[in-house]
Amino acid sequence: MNVTHQLLKNHLVSGNIVPNETIQIHIDQTLTQDSTGTMVYLQLEEMGIDRVKTELSVAYCDHQTLQTGFENADDHLYIQSICDKYGIVFSKVGNGICHQVHLERFTKPGITLLGSDSHTPNSGGLGALAIGAGGLDVACAMAGKPFSLIVPEVIKVELVNKLNHGVSAKDIILTLLGILSVKGNVNKVIEYSGEGIKTLSVTQRATITNMGAELGVTTSIFPSDENTLAFLKSQGRVKDYQEIKATEDAVYSREIVIDLAEIEPLAACPSMPDNIKAVKELSDIKVDQVIIGSCTNSSYTDIMNVVNILRNKKVNPRVSFSIACGSKNVLSMISENGGLQVLLDAGARILECACGACIGMGMAPNSKGVSVRTFNRNFEGRSGTKDALVYLVSPETAAATAVQGYLTSATKIDYQECDLPGNSYVSDSLLVLPEYKSEILRGPNIRKLTVNKTVDLPYSHSVILKLGENITTDDILPGGAKVLPYRSNIEKISEFAFPTVSEGFSKRALENKGGIIIAKENYGQGSSREHAAMVPKYLGIDIIVAISFARIHRANLINSGILPLVFENAKDYELIKENDVITIDEDFVLSGENYQIRLINDLSPENYETVKAGGLLNKIRNQS
Repeated sequence: MNVTHQLLKNHLVSGNIVPNETIQIHIDQTLTQDSTGTMVYLQLEEMGIDRVKTELSVAYCDHQTLQTGFENADDHLYIQSICDKYGIVFSKVGNGICHQVHLERFTKPGITLLGSDSHTPNSGGLGALAIGAGGLDVACAMAGKPFSLIVPEVIKVELVNKLNHGVSAKDIILTLLGILSVKGNVNKVIEYSGEGIKTLSVTQRATITNMGAELGVTTSIFPSDENTLAFLKSQGRVKDYQEIKATEDAVYSREIVIDLAEIEPLAACPSMPDNIKAVKELSDIKVDQVIIGSCTNSSYTDIMNVVNILRNKKVNPRVSFSIACGSKNVLSMISENGGLQVLLDAGARILECACGACIGMGMAPNSKGVSVRTFNRNFEGRSGTKDALVYLVSPETAAATAVQGYLTSATKIDYQECDLPGNSYVSDSLLVLPEYKSEILRGPNIRKLTVNKTVDLPYSHSVILKLGENITTDDILPGGAKVLPYRSNIEKISEFAFPTVSEGFSKRALENKGGIIIAKENYGQGSSREHAAMVPKYLGIDIIVAISFARIHRANLINSGILPLVFENAKDYELIKENDVITIDEDFVLSGENYQIRLINDLSPENYETVKAGGLLNKIRNQS
């Protein structure tokens, strides 16, 4: 068996490991972060349990760290009090980004990890089956319920040879994004193999599995081998090691071979992670801002490669240059070894160990500015500046660019490439163990969950919005400093729905008492934020028809009580116009004034019952 199916089999609760069949698996660990976590724990409270049932659950505060009002601090107090009551480890603000800290301190080879963040597959770099999901699915896992998923097809990516100087793991995943794109990969897993993986450390592997989220796959995974053992040794966690590898006769649905020696420095150009070009083709682009960090590229080796490139150099005077380490421990290590001073001398701004600019929490570029970032997403407006041009690159390319002032690679810079230290600095001082107190702290912005209305066919309404392809969850409901503080207040946050694609949508939806949304391929790609489904439901959207849906968002729609239907014939999308009044009958035939269109309901009977009940939480309430 391949590694993916081995781990699914080891955690199987029901069903058979047959591609495209629905199974249920046991979840060992969960993680949440604060922009999704408050809602997760509001939902967990509805489930009537005394303690979480997982082996380990950790709540991280890493997104909403810009405390311009009381809301974010209140959310953190609420989450910590929930952790105390239900038996969850709490990671305080400043400890670091959830995926980097979890990789360092908690991930084990062979476990299942479910996280309320789409980049949870970061832990696949350590041989874990790590899956991003909507918050309600994570709450259910903490309550001891199995996680349902479609058995994925497994794509084998064989890596051969080794990377050249100045080329890094980020360039590997950008290469694969250029091959597979951001759409068409639903219900698939990328599994890495080949002699080339021996040349990649766990943190390099994690960079690759992290950005597998941009491919739209269920997860990505590396085997667990001697490099895994070396990483665990450096973290003082040798006892967590086990070898995991595919059998010699393992079966895959597709095989892709990537020669690492042929990869060159790449950039994802505005405004999509699969808009890939070679950096050498972009050398005339003048850069205004460079930021190094995010869960994709903020490990010790990432930051130290930047340090080594910047030794005895100065950042270009017209470039704004910032760095955020992925964890407090990484920051401590570069402080101890002198790397921090090198960065400061070069002209870097040192940011908090948090998600920060990646989620739009500060560091917005200048208007029409060019920003070069080591992040995982460059969707339009995500940076906080709608007309900014954002390029995604490796830390090495970012460092060279900061010095040059133009997009350039580090291939011609003489620097020492950093290896993983034998012993990493380890301090868990900002991890708080639960004390099992019963008091829950609720600020005024933390609102009680509403009860959704049910969905019945036939259903008639107007088409309130017709959208194109690759609509992201940032398009549906953005992050950023203006919006994130209201993640625990659905009524308030609904005012920000579809800001970049339909100005005034919230008011129009309320006046119209909802409506039907029509979209092309890959609707809902990007973040796992379930608010991008909960808000449309609150505004009266009960049905969305698209050519295809992103995996996590489709699950969130079902959990929120919105029926996701698919065009049987993609060309029928063109027949429907915004403001058309349409009817969808019990046989899933969509009728307009001059057309009839057949739709596909590809939901399982259980999921269809969930939608009809008005969502999973309604269903759980009805069963209790």
